[in-house]
Amino acid sequence: KVEMTGMPELVALFNGFGGAASALVALSESWTYIAEGRIEPTGLDLYVIVIAAGLSALVGWMTLTGSLLAMYKLKGGIEVFGKWIKTPTWGPSWLNPVKAILFASVIALIYLSINDLGNSDYLWGIIAVSCLLGIVLVLPIGGADMPVVVSLLNSLSGIAAAFTGFIINNSVLIIAGSLVGASGLILTFIMCKAMNRKLVDVLFKSFGGSTKESLTRTKVGSDAEEVAMMADGAQKIIIVPGYGMAVSQCQHQVKEFADLMTEKFGTEIKFAIHPVAGRMPGHMNVLLAEANVPYEQLIEMEKINPEFSDCDMAIVIGANDTCNPEARTGEGPLAGMPIIDADKARTVVIIKRSLSVGYAGIDNDLFYEDKTMMLFGDGKKMMNELNSAIKEL
Repeated sequence: KVEMTGMPELVALFNGFGGAASALVALSESWTYIAEGRIEPTGLDLYVIVIAAGLSALVGWMTLTGSLLAMYKLKGGIEVFGKWIKTPTWGPSWLNPVKAILFASVIALIYLSINDLGNSDYLWGIIAVSCLLGIVLVLPIGGADMPVVVSLLNSLSGIAAAFTGFIINNSVLIIAGSLVGASGLILTFIMCKAMNRKLVDVLFKSFGGSTKESLTRTKVGSDAEEVAMMADGAQKIIIVPGYGMAVSQCQHQVKEFADLMTEKFGTEIKFAIHPVAGRMPGHMNVLLAEANVPYEQLIEMEKINPEFSDCDMAIVIGANDTCNPEARTGEGPLAGMPIIDADKARTVVIIKRSLSVGYAGIDNDLFYEDKTMMLFGDGKKMMNELNSAIKEL
């Protein structure tokens, strides 16, 4: 049983399994041709099957290894013999030519296999190079770009299925795979647009960095009673959910807080939804919908940002990179990424376990501003304490 916090990793794993399933079907059909020496059909139909098998292997195995690496990146690492090994983010400039060479190698192997159908060495070569290509493509990607990678891998799993449909002459598989591939690509481009990125940049420019800043600054934390007193006089509060809300599973406590403020003080409550908050597209929408938060209260980033200047209080729950003012400087892993303008609210409350950096690995200046109140602790515990304090007012 997978908890909601593990859904991004599960989605990435399913993408990989989808690609692997298509690649295995292609492998089975190709091996049948090689083992039986069957050269039917002939002519153009044969070329179509061989090319489709090669492309299915390329996309399928690349999707499998890329998805597995993405899953462990989202998880943060892997435990081997009781020792936790952190998943690296590594992308030197010379890695891009390597990607091009690997891709060209697969295409060359597919071409060579057309002229020598009985040679299984080409088949194993395609599989090996495709697996390596999947790792090399995902390895440099980090930071806030992981939701884009998950969307792209979802699309690739559909494309692999479509190629497999040509091999086994199954129109349903071709249509279904094409729909999954097209919808995944559309979602990928939507995510890229929301992050002010180009897909080529995400794949080849290594946004996200491999190192995390060491923290030297400190901030004195506040308590729930103090925050409750500040919220008492607020006419408008905007809640900014992040991955920390998913980790602590406090969406129901957040809904309770919104109801308390509306019923007791008549406070206007809205939720600012960043398109890449969390670890997969729509992560925050799913969590808040589970808690029965009215859909009309969930406002997209572009529409909610102008309202922060008139907002009495912004409550940031487990978000970091998506509201980091560093993104406006044009430098670093978050350069150019649109953010939630939580720092423009009159008072900012941040619920977070510590001052630790986010997934992009950089410190957040918002934590240290005079108007910022830090509630250090587990999201669910802090929200329960805040709700109790409000009830006592």
